[in-house]
Amino acid sequence: MKVFHQISQQEELIGKAIVNAAFEVHKNLGPGLLEKVYEVCFCHVLRKNGFEVKDR
Repeated sequence: MKVFHQISQQEELIGKAIVNAAFEVHKNLGPGLLEKVYEVCFCHVLRKNGFEVKDR
């Protein structure tokens, strides 16, 4: 049986920002592009929303 722990408010905020950024990118670009295109746009949206994103 797995035991789950409560996530912090900061972790909740980050998780929601990631999901929202992914949804925004997919909604605007649609399917079928190269992964790198989505990655660049996804990182741009996160940065635009005040998050620090490290390049791979």
